[in-house]
Amino acid sequence: MLPPAELAEFNAGRHRHAHRLLGAHPLDGDGAAGTRFAVWAPDAGRVAVVGDFNGWNAAADPLAPQGGSGVWAAFVPGARDGQHYKYAVYRRDGSWVGLKSDPYARRFELRPGTASVITAPSRFQWSDAGWLRDRPDWRHSPLSIYELHAGSWRRDAAGRLLGWRALAEELLPWLQRTGFTHIELLPVTEHPLDESWGYQCTGYFAPTRRHGEPDDLRWFIDRLHAAGIGVILDWVPGHFPRDAHALARFDGTALYEHEAPHRAEAPEWGTLQFNFGRHEVRSFLVSSALCWLEDFHADGLRVDAVASMLYLDYGRRPGEWLPNAHGGREDLEAIAFLRELNIATHAECPGTVTIAEESTDWPGVSRPTWLGGLGFSMKWDMGWMHDTLDYLRRDPVHRRYHHDRLTFGLLYAHSENFVLPLSHDEVVHGKGSLYARMPGDDWQRHANLRLLLAWQFTRPGKKLLFMGGEFGARGEWAPERALDWERAVEPLAAGLVDLVGDLNRLYRARRALHGADFEPHGFEWLDCHDAENSVLAFLRRAGDDELVVVLNFTPSPRHGYRIGVPAAGFYCELLNTDAACYGGSNAGNRGGTASEPAPWLGRPHSLRLTLPPLAALVLSR
Repeated sequence: MLPPAELAEFNAGRHRHAHRLLGAHPLDGDGAAGTRFAVWAPDAGRVAVVGDFNGWNAAADPLAPQGGSGVWAAFVPGARDGQHYKYAVYRRDGSWVGLKSDPYARRFELRPGTASVITAPSRFQWSDAGWLRDRPDWRHSPLSIYELHAGSWRRDAAGRLLGWRALAEELLPWLQRTGFTHIELLPVTEHPLDESWGYQCTGYFAPTRRHGEPDDLRWFIDRLHAAGIGVILDWVPGHFPRDAHALARFDGTALYEHEAPHRAEAPEWGTLQFNFGRHEVRSFLVSSALCWLEDFHADGLRVDAVASMLYLDYGRRPGEWLPNAHGGREDLEAIAFLRELNIATHAECPGTVTIAEESTDWPGVSRPTWLGGLGFSMKWDMGWMHDTLDYLRRDPVHRRYHHDRLTFGLLYAHSENFVLPLSHDEVVHGKGSLYARMPGDDWQRHANLRLLLAWQFTRPGKKLLFMGGEFGARGEWAPERALDWERAVEPLAAGLVDLVGDLNRLYRARRALHGADFEPHGFEWLDCHDAENSVLAFLRRAGDDELVVVLNFTPSPRHGYRIGVPAAGFYCELLNTDAACYGGSNAGNRGGTASEPAPWLGRPHSLRLTLPPLAALVLSR
């Protein structure tokens, strides 16, 4: 029934669109409308499909093995779009494994139900052909990402989840006000447990039903593209949950996971790790990635927990893991899979990006595979995030002793293509909100937040900010309820929102802030040594565009502060985070200042500036 050549590709781990071969596909067979079902279960003794169309009778519609491929398939007349189904799986000795959801299902019933749903090919009419054709070159273009959890950004008046269409209508005006170029959605793949935020996925080809139908998500993405906003999806190929209805021991054996105990479990989450050495598992995962990029027009994937995939000893104590064939701790099969993933996505979907959440110093994460790298487009700079937040949580009087927390990251800033993340992980599990982690009174906390965001937006690297950070949410993120939106209209919070909008607009408008993020010539220190005053000054440049950035990390204004500059002229104050419109004290330089022919720190000219308290200045000659 299934094409032998495609089955061979699947078995070899080379099938990039296995979801078009396996799963439930409505079609006409022998003149009768019905559905073709196909599932991989090589160690099963018998497989049947049960569902609404046969009264859930395991004897009614057995599947037939497809040669030696391990795939079982059958055409079931009368099975139609919208009907629920599962696979009844038996071991070779005839014992019962269970009712299993379809790993390749394109739709599921709403939790707590776990049945797969037969889904006809989408007839959604996309209108984003121009967007897909003209996607900007992410290397030299602005990339400012607003990370959000669809279940808790906003809810309706009764506290219920918003559907994709309602969410778009609420979200778009906010994105237009704040100026982000992209959003990143926490996982939208189907998952049974709300508390996992989508990171324990059971449906790798299906959008969660919590927010509507698959075409509703397509409409959402199409609508954002029409507004000039890209969409990145969080994707979790490293591990999956133990739920009995899903992938775990699918045919009674360790099929998608490892059999060996030292490889099977992801200790940090109590989940199961994929067996990347199994060819069919690689076909499954690469096909999932391409499904989201092709069928849903996503602009990229943020790949979760890459470090947990790279190391055999990740989260394990001595004696709980075994070295690889060369005696090392690297997972060679996972490395090969990640390279294959990035080769496939970049080849099949030009213009899309893959972003690694990788928390170690693994070399070459965002370098091409042909140079020995993993092939990701970009990597989260977790070091920048930890160092910056550790520095800013300190009372400003002590910051002089920790100046290297800000400067160290520039030593390796161009070793990878970095994204600077202030993500959801930093506002959960007792860490408190960004606002709560800042020292001082309410005014100083907001000033520190304004300074934090200016540091993020002017430093080399693409940007990511989790929802709520743009208005200084006071409480820790609570995924079971909406953000505290009444807080966003308070004067200091509203000023912070306006600053985020102006930072994004400046970031997009000035090539110096985005055009050479990944190239050493795009950044140059003017003064990185003034720990005593906790001041940093640097240049950002790209082509003939150049900006001066000065940051004062203390609440003491500094008058007549001198910095060297490379050329004479009048330096216009493009942005001052202490401006009254942002809630600041309105100290500054009255729009700009002229340079003086006074050499300073190796520069032929210098500026004498007023540095506002806990503030950043951006100046242009």
